[in-house]
Amino acid sequence: MAGVTDAQLKEMSQEERVKALGMTTEQLTGKSLYIEFDPDAEERFIYPWAPDVDFNKRTEIDTDEMSTTQVNTRISELMAEGFGTIVLKNPRGKHSIGVGILSKLNLIIEGSCGYFAVGLLDGPNVRINGRVGWSCGENMMSGTIMIEKNAGSTFGAALRGGDLVCRGSVGSRTGIDQKGGTIIVGGDTGALSGFMMQRGRIVVCGNAGKNLGDSMYDGTIFVGGDIQSLGVDAVEAELTDLDRAWLTRKLTQYDLMPGRGVDHFTKIVAGKQLWNYDNLEPNEKKLIL
Repeated sequence: MAGVTDAQLKEMSQEERVKALGMTTEQLTGKSLYIEFDPDAEERFIYPWAPDVDFNKRTEIDTDEMSTTQVNTRISELMAEGFGTIVLKNPRGKHSIGVGILSKLNLIIEGSCGYFAVGLLDGPNVRINGRVGWSCGENMMSGTIMIEKNAGSTFGAALRGGDLVCRGSVGSRTGIDQKGGTIIVGGDTGALSGFMMQRGRIVVCGNAGKNLGDSMYDGTIFVGGDIQSLGVDAVEAELTDLDRAWLTRKLTQYDLMPGRGVDHFTKIVAGKQLWNYDNLEPNEKKLIL
């Protein structure tokens, strides 16, 4: 890097190094934004093929002896009949249950689910009264998912929008490759949570494992307990009044507000040294990693 020696770079603070490496000028707004709907439209944003459902029209499915494909097909059929509240009983840890729903719906699952539960959603409100396996809520675009107990690893992988909430603890790599939305964990989260995070927010009311926020590009992580260690390019930032107001609103909304408030939360953001990483010289890459 012209004008700055390796020795000088080592003596700089992280913020000074970021500026010296020229990584704070990249403009993100609009780079890859694709407008799916007309922002000036007065009607609600729904897909043209979405069924017209009534939340007051309720039914139940006993899934005990059904395959995952049969369950998901039956959900679609009932929505086409106008049912807006569907209760799944006896899920028995089935994988990939309730995926790909692109419409408003109240989906209640009475029991525990396996891997990839309720992923690829755009609109539904889901409550799972048990536990879930890996990758719950993967690629959700909008809506809400509430898990009453614990969740496995890669909770909210590649989440794009909506609120994904677990009242208990979750495994490692929570919010990996997160691109938007909000993940809230009432308990602890495992190692490498927020890995390669690009947008959105993660809130952990308990403790966080090793390498929190490793290689995160953007977004914000809030931790109410202890952090075992920070990952590459994850740095602590000041908790602002706006952060406190947002945390208070979100945690109150899901009845996860700590008794001592939100002032004790630690805020983690990207140091942005990894921006334009491929353009760095080998000696500059060593300083970052």
